[in-house]
Amino acid sequence: MTQATKKENPAQRVERIKKEKSGIDVLKDIHEYAIYNKEVDPEDIDRFKWYGLYTQNKNLQAEMDETLYFMLRVKLVLGSINIEQLKVLSGISKEFARGTANFTTRQAVQFHFIRVADLPEIFFRLKSVGLSSLYAAGDVPRNITTCPVSSIDKSEIYDVSALALELNAYLDGNKELVNLPRKYKVGISGCSKHCMGHEIQDLSFTAVLTANGEVLFDVSAGGGLASNKQFALHLGYVKDEQVLDVLKAVSILYRDKGLRQSRRKARLGHLINSWGLSKFKDEVQKSLGFNFISDLIQEYTPYSKREHFGIHASKQDGKSYIGCAVNGGYIGSVGLASLADILHKHGAASIRTTTTQNFVVADVPTENAEDLSKELLSINIDANPNPFKARTLSCTGSKYCKFGVTETKDKAIELAEYLNNEFPDFDERVSLSLNGCPNSCGHPDIVDIGLVGTKFKNKHGETITGFELVLGGNLEGNKSTLGKKMKLKIAPQNVNHTVANIIDAYIKSSKKYLGLFLKDLIEGDEFTVYSIVNR
Repeated sequence: MTQATKKENPAQRVERIKKEKSGIDVLKDIHEYAIYNKEVDPEDIDRFKWYGLYTQNKNLQAEMDETLYFMLRVKLVLGSINIEQLKVLSGISKEFARGTANFTTRQAVQFHFIRVADLPEIFFRLKSVGLSSLYAAGDVPRNITTCPVSSIDKSEIYDVSALALELNAYLDGNKELVNLPRKYKVGISGCSKHCMGHEIQDLSFTAVLTANGEVLFDVSAGGGLASNKQFALHLGYVKDEQVLDVLKAVSILYRDKGLRQSRRKARLGHLINSWGLSKFKDEVQKSLGFNFISDLIQEYTPYSKREHFGIHASKQDGKSYIGCAVNGGYIGSVGLASLADILHKHGAASIRTTTTQNFVVADVPTENAEDLSKELLSINIDANPNPFKARTLSCTGSKYCKFGVTETKDKAIELAEYLNNEFPDFDERVSLSLNGCPNSCGHPDIVDIGLVGTKFKNKHGETITGFELVLGGNLEGNKSTLGKKMKLKIAPQNVNHTVANIIDAYIKSSKKYLGLFLKDLIEGDEFTVYSIVNR
C-alpha cells in the first residue's frame, strides 16, 4: 500500500485511500480482521465507513480496555422495520452493543461498542432479515429519506413509496457511485406536511399539486447543515417518470465534477456555489435532454408543524397509524424488544422511523389503536407527546462520538422532562436540539432553540465544556432561516434553567407564537440575552 507523504492533506489522503481500494472491497478485510484477530490498518478504518462503521469515543472505555470499538449504522429503507427485524436489531443491541440503539435523523438505527470480531455475525443477522449497513456512511449516497406515512396517509399529495424504492435501488451499493467527493443525501416525499425536510438535502424531490390537478415534483439541490450550511436551491419541477433520470444525472455530475481539493468544500452545494445555479442547472438539463418546468410556486409547512403524532385513520381499510415520540431518539435493546411484543400483541406488523428520531406504527387494526397507544406509554413512548418531548433532537454526543465535547442524549431527555414539569399547561410545539459539537448532526440550526457543544472559559478562567445557544431556526421553503448564535455559552448544569427562562419570557410576552418572539429576541427589539439568562 502506498504510504502517505508528509505533505498530504486530509482531502488528498482520503482520495488516495479510495483510489487504492474501494470501500466496498473492504468487506473481505473485515472478515479477515475478525477471524484472525489482526490489527486493523488505519486506512481500512476509513474504508469501514462504507459499511456504516465509525470509530467511537474512548471516554466510556475501561482504562485497561484496548479494544477498538465502532458505532454501526444500519439503513432502514423507507424507514421501515417489521417485527422480525425489530427482534434481530434488539438481539444485536443486547449481545454486541451493550444495549445501545438510537434512531437517527436519516431514518436509520445505530449501535455502539461494536467490535470487529462480532461484525461477521452481525452482518449475517442483518442480511437474514433484509437489512444492511452498506452505504450507511462514507463518500457515497446515504439512506434516502422520505415521509413515514407514505401510502397510508389520506392527506398525502402523492404516494412516493414505489418511486423511493426505485431511487434506492439505483443508489444502494451502486459501484459507479462508490467514490463520490463526500456524502450525498437524497430525499423524496409526497407528504402534505413536507416532513422530509427537502431544504437540507443534497438533492430532493417534493410532490406539488398544480392548479389543474397534476402532480409535479419540486427538484431542489445543494442543501446541508455541515460545512455547506445552506438551504437547497430550487431547480424547477419534473414529472414523476422523470425523477429517476434527474437523480442519475445529478449523481453522475456530482461524481465527475465535484470539488475534491478540500474535504470542507466537497459537498454538492459547494459545486453549485462554485459554478453558480444557472450553470449547474444547464449542465443537468444538458445531460437529461429536457428542461425543468418553471413558474410554479409552492408553499411549505413550517418546521414545527411537520409531524404525524397521534392516531389517524389509514388508507388501508380497518387500519390506523400512530405517530409516536421517542426520547431523543434513544430506544435501546429493551425498547426494541418491547416494541416488537406490543406490536404483535395488538395486531400491528411494522413501524417507520422519522427524520426527527421518532417513529410511526404503520398498520394497527383500528379497534386496537387506543390500547396499543396506551401500552406504549409503559416503555416511555408517547403518541400524544408534550410540546417539548415531541420535537427534541439529539446527536450521539460525547459518550460515543469522538468529535463530541458534551453529552447530549441524557441531557435532551432531562431537558424535555424539566420543561414539561415547569410548564405543564404550555401547548405550542417547541423544536429543540442538543448537539455535542459544531457538526450539526442533531440539526441545531433549524430548530427554535438549539444547543451546540463547545469549550469555553468560565468566570474563574477555567476551560470547561458546555453549550452555545442558537435561536430561531426554521424550515419553510424559501422562508427558511438558519438559527443565529447568540454568543452565550452555557454550562451543562445551567441549560435547563436558561431554556426555561426563554419559554417563560415568551409566555409573558405579547407574541402569539414562539417564532415571532425569537425573532425579536435575536434582533434585540424587545429582549436581550442578558435579560433572559438573569430572569
